[in-house]
Amino acid sequence: MGRFDEVIERKGTKSVKWDMVDHFYQDPEVLPMWVADMDFKTPAPVTEALTERVRHGIFGYTVPDDNTKRIITDWLSKRHGWDVEQDWIRYSPGVIPSLHMIIQSLTEVGDHILIQTPVYPPFYTVIKDHGRHVVKNSLIFNEERYHIDFDDFEEKIKENDVKMFILCNPHNPVGRVWTKEELNKIADICNRHEVLIVSDEIHADLVFKDHTHVPIASLDHHTSQNTITCMSPTKTFNLAGMQVSYVVTADKKVREVLDKQFNNQGMFLLNTLGITALEAAYQHGEEWLEDLTDLLESHYYYVSDRLHKETDKIKVIPPEGTYLLWLDCRELNFEQKELKRFMQKEAKVGLNDGASFGEEGNGFMRLNIAAPKPIIEDGVDRIVRAVNRLQ
Repeated sequence: MGRFDEVIERKGTKSVKWDMVDHFYQDPEVLPMWVADMDFKTPAPVTEALTERVRHGIFGYTVPDDNTKRIITDWLSKRHGWDVEQDWIRYSPGVIPSLHMIIQSLTEVGDHILIQTPVYPPFYTVIKDHGRHVVKNSLIFNEERYHIDFDDFEEKIKENDVKMFILCNPHNPVGRVWTKEELNKIADICNRHEVLIVSDEIHADLVFKDHTHVPIASLDHHTSQNTITCMSPTKTFNLAGMQVSYVVTADKKVREVLDKQFNNQGMFLLNTLGITALEAAYQHGEEWLEDLTDLLESHYYYVSDRLHKETDKIKVIPPEGTYLLWLDCRELNFEQKELKRFMQKEAKVGLNDGASFGEEGNGFMRLNIAAPKPIIEDGVDRIVRAVNRLQ
C-alpha cells in the first residue's frame, strides 16, 4: 500500500473536518470534503521526530533558535529561489493571527484594504473586525481561467486611498498560481502608490507541474522592502493542528512594529512540537511532497473527467496549485442557497459554499481533493448520482 492509499479513521480525534460534520451539515452521513486539511499522514520523518521529542517528556518554554531559521531559509531558497536573511523571520501560531496583528499594527481604523475576490473568507473578517474597510478587486473569469483586472486594481487603490493589499498566492479558492509577469504588475502598482503588500503564501509548496510559485517579495529590492509574507508548513505537510507559521519581511522598521504588536498580544513563542514538526518537515519531507503533488494533480484530472463525462453540468476550473477544486455549478441553474442544500441534502457531500468567498462565488462550490482515492471516488459518485437524478 502506498503512503497516500490508506483510509484512516479520523472520527473521534477532535477533527474539525470529521467530528463536526453533524454540527455544520446536520447529517452524520454527509461526506466531509471541505475544510483545508488533508486525510493523509504527515511524512514519516515528522512523526519520528515528534515521537522522539515526546519521549523526552519535558515540554517547557521552547524557543526557535538559529538552526530553525536556517532550516526555513534553506527551504525558501531551495524550493522557491528566494534568498531570505534569518533576521527577516518572525513567528506566529498561524497565518490568520499574523494577518490580525499586521492589520492592527500597520493600518488605522477607517483605512481601506484591498483584496481580490472571490477569496478565502477570513480575508474579509480580519479587515472588518478591526474597523477597516474592504475594497474588492474582482477577478475576471473567462470560463476557463481567472485573471486580474489591473485597470480596476489601480483605480480602486486611487479612489479609496488604499493603504494595504492582501495577496493570496496561490489563490484560494480559484487555484491560480500568479505568474512573475502578473506579480510584477501588482508590485509596480503597489510600490508607486505606497500600498503595503501582505502576501498569504501558505499554499506556496503545493504547485502543479508547468507552474512555478514566485514569492512576490523575491522580485526586487523595492518590493522586498514593501512586502510582508506569511508562510507555514501546515498546509504543505498537514500540520494545521501544530499551530506554527512565520512572517518574513525585509523592512527593519516594519519588523520592529510587528515585534511590539506580537509581544503585546503574548504571541512570541511557538508550540514546542510545532517547532519540531517544522524542522523535520522542511529537512526531510521533500520526497513526500513531490509524491503528494503528483497525486493531487491526478485527483484533479479524475474529478474533472468524471464530472464532465457523467454530468456535463459541473465544470472544474483547472487549478495550478493547492488541493482545493473550484467547481462551476451554474449549469445546474440553482440559486446559491438551493445549490448548497442540494450538495448537502441530495448528494450528501460537505463542500464549501462558493458564496462564502464573496458574491463572485455564487454558482460555485469548493471541494478538497487531499484524501485517499476511495474517498474521492465516493464523493464524486455521490455528486454524479444526485445530479443525474435531476434529469
